Amino acid sequence: MAIRMPRIITKSSTSRDVPKGYFAVYVGEEQKKRFVIPISFLNLPLFQDLLNQAEAEFGFDHPMGRLTIPCSEDVFIDLISRLRS
Repeated sequence: MAIRMPRIITKSSTSRDVPKGYFAVYVGEEQKKRFVIPISFLNLPLFQDLLNQAEAEFGFDHPMGRLTIPCSEDVFIDLISRLRS
């Protein structure tokens, strides 16, 4: 029996590019890179911890109106690769 792994989409420019079941986050400390990730990640404790850290740094009233995660791109990629396994 095969296990279907969620995919991470990194090239996306508009909200129309976000497939059903996914959402966009912006990752980075200086330069922000957009990632489109599965909504299922929202239920994972490790990802929730990351969101709590983002809330502590940016709050909910972000001037750009987007979900921003204040960590390096390398750390984020490492985290989501662990979530996918």
